[in-house]
Amino acid sequence: MATRPHTRHPRRSRDPETRAQRKQRTREALLEAALSLLEDRPFASLSLREVSRAAGISPAAFYRHFQDMDELGFALVDESFTRLREMLRSARESGDYEGVIRNSVAVLASHVHEHRQHFLFIARERGSGVPALRRAIRGEIRLITSELATDLARFQELRSWSSADLGMAAALMVATMVATVEELLNVPPADPLGERRVLQVAERQLRLIVLGMAQWQGSARDGGSAPTPNIGGPSRVQRPR
Repeated sequence: MATRPHTRHPRRSRDPETRAQRKQRTREALLEAALSLLEDRPFASLSLREVSRAAGISPAAFYRHFQDMDELGFALVDESFTRLREMLRSARESGDYEGVIRNSVAVLASHVHEHRQHFLFIARERGSGVPALRRAIRGEIRLITSELATDLARFQELRSWSSADLGMAAALMVATMVATVEELLNVPPADPLGERRVLQVAERQLRLIVLGMAQWQGSARDGGSAPTPNIGGPSRVQRPR
């Protein structure tokens, strides 16, 4: 009986893209094209046709991914902040204030390096951009502040603080970090010493806020005077287990 020769089918070098994968790839191309065009100009100056052309698609195809330019702008804001919030939450896992400060500043610097175009966009639009985008950016900053206030409340020494006082302390810290981002964007990429100076100032400012918290006597939850937390120096405050 003749043996049927074994036929070897050629292996495909790669699996074909699914429709969902192609759609996601085109969406990312639109976001990247917009960021590239926004390197030195405001979002309001971009046109849908211009972004579509830079992404290599037709203007009609744009609407398969975004309803309009505002929605594309919201997506850029979301991309800029979502990963940053996750990384800052991880940085705050340290058991003491000193570790939280050091880790948070390091995470911030790393994220600005990796997503410089995103932060150039945020820095420009935060102050004088499209009103809808300004509101979205303010909302993201409020969310970061709220999450930080929640984390501060977990420190044993701050459990007697009112939510208003925790929010105020968190807002001071976040404002320092926002200012640090803008300072980092102004440092030339080939100036590591300049960047290090910016980060050292940020760490000192955050430590100063912590030292001020040690002396603060604000309004407690019951309306009375909150006891002064026994911080005694940033490196000696331990997060409860």
